[in-house]
Amino acid sequence: MHSQRNLIFIAGLLGGLAVLLGAFGAHALQLTDPQSGWYQTASQYHFYHSLALLLVALLPIGTGWKKAVSLLWVFGVVLFSGSLYGAATGLMDWFWLTPLGGLLLLGGWLALVAGVIFSYQSLESR
Repeated sequence: MHSQRNLIFIAGLLGGLAVLLGAFGAHALQLTDPQSGWYQTASQYHFYHSLALLLVALLPIGTGWKKAVSLLWVFGVVLFSGSLYGAATGLMDWFWLTPLGGLLLLGGWLALVAGVIFSYQSLESR
């Protein structure tokens, strides 16, 4: 139960930050066409993974799997969305981090699939 509360808390923080950065990008920044696209992509992936993390917190899968998924997604969002936010705003040009972040996001989805398979297999064998 403790880990579920922590995941919901992290998902809430990550989601709130997604809303804040999305609003900032939409209302405070004057971005060019490619920059706007980078920022929008960063914001979408950030928000989607915040919501997905909240749902993972509620799934009946093992705590270890939840931890793996959450770590992969949080670091994936930081690297993927963070590098795109930075490039769009001109604060940093670290596009080389974007694919690494994408791989972490993908790894989180694969860990979720594995967690569901292994958790439900152990439940069915009881």
